[in-house]
Amino acid sequence: MQNLFSLHSFKKRLLALSIVVAFLFCALFVRLFVVQIINGKDLQLRATSQWTRDLAIVAPRGDIFDATGSRLATSYTTYNIYVRGREVEDAQEVSKYLSNILELNYLKVYEKVIKKNVSEVLIKMQVEADIAELIYNKNFKGVYMAETVGRYYTYGNLLSQVLGFVSIDNAGQSGIEAQFDTFLTGKDGYSFTQSDLQGKEIGGSLRYYVPATKGADLTLTVDSKIQLILEQTLEKIMLEQEAKNATGLVLNAKTAEVLAISTKPSFDLNDIPRDDLAALFDQSKMKAITDVYEPGSTFKILTLAAALEEGVTHEDDRFYCGGSRVVDGVKIKCWRSIGHGSQNLQEGLANSCNCVFMDLALRLGKDKFYSYLEKFGLGQKTGISLAGEVGGILMNKSIVKNVDLARIGFGHAVAVTPLQLLTAVSAIVNNGNLTTPTIIENITDCFGNTLVSQNHEVKRQVISPETSKKVCELLSKATNKQGEYTFVEGYDVGGKTGTAQKYDDTGHIAQGKYISSFIGTFPAANPEYLVMIMVDEPGAGAYYGSVVAAPYGKEVFSGIFNYKGIKKQNETAVIEKVTMPDLVGKTLTDAAVELKKLGLYFETDGEGGTVLRQLPPAGTTVAKGDTIILIT
Repeated sequence: MQNLFSLHSFKKRLLALSIVVAFLFCALFVRLFVVQIINGKDLQLRATSQWTRDLAIVAPRGDIFDATGSRLATSYTTYNIYVRGREVEDAQEVSKYLSNILELNYLKVYEKVIKKNVSEVLIKMQVEADIAELIYNKNFKGVYMAETVGRYYTYGNLLSQVLGFVSIDNAGQSGIEAQFDTFLTGKDGYSFTQSDLQGKEIGGSLRYYVPATKGADLTLTVDSKIQLILEQTLEKIMLEQEAKNATGLVLNAKTAEVLAISTKPSFDLNDIPRDDLAALFDQSKMKAITDVYEPGSTFKILTLAAALEEGVTHEDDRFYCGGSRVVDGVKIKCWRSIGHGSQNLQEGLANSCNCVFMDLALRLGKDKFYSYLEKFGLGQKTGISLAGEVGGILMNKSIVKNVDLARIGFGHAVAVTPLQLLTAVSAIVNNGNLTTPTIIENITDCFGNTLVSQNHEVKRQVISPETSKKVCELLSKATNKQGEYTFVEGYDVGGKTGTAQKYDDTGHIAQGKYISSFIGTFPAANPEYLVMIMVDEPGAGAYYGSVVAAPYGKEVFSGIFNYKGIKKQNETAVIEKVTMPDLVGKTLTDAAVELKKLGLYFETDGEGGTVLRQLPPAGTTVAKGDTIILIT
């Protein structure tokens, strides 16, 4: 009986032991499953970080090209210099050498070199290759370098506001570099080396290299040659007209592609003035899309197109200008206080008569006129793929009175951006088709795959092709006052000038401050190019667009013709030259008669009857058809 009890007890113990062993095996299996399957990757990464040291390989940003394939911005190899304090043998020698060659403070470098409680410490970023090579040749233990990239802009200050710039760690900070940073930024790679517990590299150990992937390339619609022509002209304006700033635009009239865009002053993208952040911010702004202004007479192109389309006027329509109109009991002056007398529509456009365009706006009426302004895109962003664009200012229709409507007709009481106005004009001269302006042609990744491509779709048709043709014809006659092909000798260039007063922060007119502008079309009958010049606060004496802006528009067109090899449309066209007479002291009537005999036009500044000053001065050679300023 006792033996039977003992056997039974032994079986119990054996069963208990089996259960315990089975439990332990299950627990071990579960633990192994957790470690190897669930937490395996994380633990592997943690282990790798303990027995390896890694340095990032910064990916090159994508290149930026112009429409002709010229590289505007690119990345080049530079080096980040690191020190691993545990490996340094002579901290003073290393610190002295690095501080000298890298132009750094010795004590700050020394403090980094002697740090042994960190795996590595950064000494300096983006060291040029020739300097990095000298450091490498010293063969200091504990001094390492990792490839990184710097940004280089081929043409320096060309397109500075458009391209923008990057930070020292290659993050886009302004312009296209910031707007398309996601596309331009590549994927970083890594370089791994095995190390011991103290972080020292193990000699003869394995090295691992994961290459970086370059960012996507971006192609602009901008032609760098036309851009150069425009920017050189704007620099000339700044010098000769002593302007606060000057803005220029060149558009493809058919597609609304931006061929050139700039504001001066600007800065060199390879030498960014980071010590004056206020100036840097101001000069980084693309004022063609960020700043609004009262356009003045260039806006009359829109009023003209709407009036012709609605049939409220025609080419032989006659108007009388006595120097002003009274609307809602308010006297609104024409720019020429003595008036233009009787004139037809074409003469009214050529004379830029405010009274004519007040009449046209009032004939259209508030509802019709506003429907066209909205179709032209006023008060709205154009939709160009650039950051910072504003939509301009268009009065709420519900509060507009006839006096406001009359002022809008000649480009006052409305605010636009240069691009917004030129986009509307592009619709008018392109068979009435409004197209969203573009500056990005395409974006392709490093494997050649297209990520973004523009299609230049027409938004809507604002006016008929017949009205468009008529406006083009009138713009040609307005510019070529001495006959066909006389604005730019041998070429049919259409256009319109504008002059507008500026307002101060309180909303009142800023005395003596003006914006002078010019919009030109070529070829006038069926435009392919649109040029806009805007001069903010000219300070050399004159401020009328015909004198301050139009001559520089001529220069841009001439530059484009030479670059593109565009032959003259009329080889026999010759612009006659005359010498300016001395008109100072004469009555305005006598001066007008003398100028008419010479084939010259004039604009007056002042309401007196005697000429006190003339621009240009007596003895200056000018072309027939030029506009002279008489200060009375």
